[in-house]
Amino acid sequence: ETLLHRKKELDDGKSSIEELIEALDHQKDEAILRTFKGVSKHFTEVFKELVPKGQGTMIMRHTSDLEGDEADGAAEDKDGASSSASSAADASRVENFEGVQVKVAFTPGGEVFLMSQLSGGQKAIVALAIVFAIQRCDPAPFYLFDELDQALDSTYRAAVAAMIQRQANHPTNPTQFVTTTFRPELVNVAAKCYGISLQNKNSNIHALDKTDALGFVADLMHEEEAVGTVSASAVPRSSKGKKAARRKRASSSDEEDEEGEEDEEDDEEEDEEGDEEEDEEGAGSSRSRSRSSSAQKKRKR
Repeated sequence: ETLLHRKKELDDGKSSIEELIEALDHQKDEAILRTFKGVSKHFTEVFKELVPKGQGTMIMRHTSDLEGDEADGAAEDKDGASSSASSAADASRVENFEGVQVKVAFTPGGEVFLMSQLSGGQKAIVALAIVFAIQRCDPAPFYLFDELDQALDSTYRAAVAAMIQRQANHPTNPTQFVTTTFRPELVNVAAKCYGISLQNKNSNIHALDKTDALGFVADLMHEEEAVGTVSASAVPRSSKGKKAARRKRASSSDEEDEEGEEDEEDDEEEDEEGDEEEDEEGAGSSRSRSRSSSAQKKRKR
């Protein structure tokens, strides 16, 4: 009886532990789905703010597909509603999640792209939209960005700067943003600006007003434009020089060929004249020989 009683206690403990694990898994699945739905909803809103004419969505990918369900055709036909309910329950479990997929379109009614099909600037704007969506779903005290606008054009930089300003000045959940930038859009909306300089292998931080910060950024952008102009102008010059050199080489080779042909023609003419003179000399010598032989015959006679 003692062993049976102990076995019953162990069985009851096992069933209670299994029920607890199942309840915890269910809560975990619900928390993940709830978080994903919130992030997905905020992502659509944030992407619309950053790209007013675009549209973005986040979807959860599952390992199960229609082909797997069709393989169990007979069982599904018999069960009907129960099979659909079980498939829906299986689809909501975390074990069946494969990953998150992002689909975006940058023009109204335009082509929908995946992340792997986007350019560097487009990937950057999508990544920022995901970060801001997570921030709205679960706000953090502050965010640190290092040149987040480096790969963006002026339109997207202005949109990102406006969003950071709205998030920082939110009435209920204000957030502090610390960013490094070399572009004027973020400097215009910054509350405080600091410059970092390197002197004697040591970094120094200097407080700057907005005018000085904008002047520094403007000078840096002018230098970048000047370097780009010089590099762009150097390429056609070198190509022109190469083309001129090729033309000179081609013309010199043509002149050499013409001179060689003229020399060959002169040589041929000289050879022909020499042959004619030799022929004439040979004819004259043969005539003189014939005359001398005839004279000798006459003398003998």
